[in-house]
Amino acid sequence: MRTSARTSDEGRGDGRGRAERGAQDGEGPISPPGAAVSPAIPVFLYHSVMDDPPDWIAEFTVTPKQFTAHLDAVVRSGRTPVTISTIADHLAGRAPLPPRPVLLTFDDGFADLPGPTAEALAERALPATAYLTTGAIAPGGRSLLPPAPMMTLDRAAELERYGMEIGSHTVTHAQLDTLSGKDLAYELRSSKAMLEDALGHEVRHLAYPHGYNSPRVRAMSARAGYETATAVRHALSSDRDERYRIARLIVRRTHTVADVESWLAGAGARVAPYRDGPKTIAWRWYRRARAVVHGPEFAG
Repeated sequence: MRTSARTSDEGRGDGRGRAERGAQDGEGPISPPGAAVSPAIPVFLYHSVMDDPPDWIAEFTVTPKQFTAHLDAVVRSGRTPVTISTIADHLAGRAPLPPRPVLLTFDDGFADLPGPTAEALAERALPATAYLTTGAIAPGGRSLLPPAPMMTLDRAAELERYGMEIGSHTVTHAQLDTLSGKDLAYELRSSKAMLEDALGHEVRHLAYPHGYNSPRVRAMSARAGYETATAVRHALSSDRDERYRIARLIVRRTHTVADVESWLAGAGARVAPYRDGPKTIAWRWYRRARAVVHGPEFAG
């Protein structure tokens, strides 16, 4: 979804390219100077795949033709496509990663997902992970997302049959780091429970709306039963990334196949983990103050 995030950690700019510029805002690495850099893992973040998206999501929509070219680049790269559980198993120390992994993720649950998007992935035997906003896809649900063609909750199991793993993207798509403890617990636990009821099994993974998170949000996500959580950051992940702040590369309509190929080669963006910079922290406090006045709102 579109967001007014201003830095690489909190992912998407309200002006085109701001998130990419934020990736060079001087945030320091977690590793000490001279430490070895872990191999980069590209984790792609898609939203909708359609020719005529609503204006509010257009910047983060790719056309079916673009999407096909991206998927063909993934296949040519020789990387091993995985779901988020493979990354989770490695970060938890249960299993090693396969050679040169790549992860394709989809946020929100737009109408194309269980149709042509899932079909394009299946045709190439590419698994993926879909993070669903339950308030936007469940009957009678409510979310902060503006109007758009969305899938329905009863098609979540269909995504699994196509080879997608399902994760939560909360109930309303709120900025989690601005919520009270009660409201945050509701967003985390209710969305998880609804997806588990629909699928008949545990849902272990979360994606933060807008990428917004904080130490409190990460801790509560763990207590709610999630094993991983993905942010945005517009950065490459790595085999040392943080389990509750896995970096993703947000795919915009202006990104080219050359951009995708660069990320697949482990270039073109910084590599997580790294600490929050001053701009990220300042922007977080601004949004929290705004939430006190205006209440929960979509950051578009």
